[in-house]
Amino acid sequence: MSEKLVKVPGPDHPITVEKNPDRVVVKVAGQVVADTREALSLQEANYPAVQYIPRKDVDMTQLERTDNESYCPYKGDASYFSITPGGEKTVNAVWTYESPYAPVADIQDHLAFYADRVDSIEILAD
Repeated sequence: MSEKLVKVPGPDHPITVEKNPDRVVVKVAGQVVADTREALSLQEANYPAVQYIPRKDVDMTQLERTDNESYCPYKGDASYFSITPGGEKTVNAVWTYESPYAPVADIQDHLAFYADRVDSIEILAD
């Protein structure tokens, strides 16, 4: 197996991870799957910010690990979950970096949700 290319965030591809001060709620099939005040907002290059939610604030009973995986040269290997109440739409709707690279180490033990595969990702300011 060949070595994986590892890239470090920099001026050409910046990545920031910051605590989101707002409450983040994720809903699927009318149910709350995640509800946290401890989300991390990851901003990567020109992509929309992604909310990474601590596992302790996700209803893991609604998730089922899949065999899907992907690789990001900036973050590492990603594992995926489907949200069982959501059916086909929510297959591989959740991803996590269980051993992220050092520049984004804070996202370890956090989950992220594809916005187009869940009913909503609400960011609620106090």
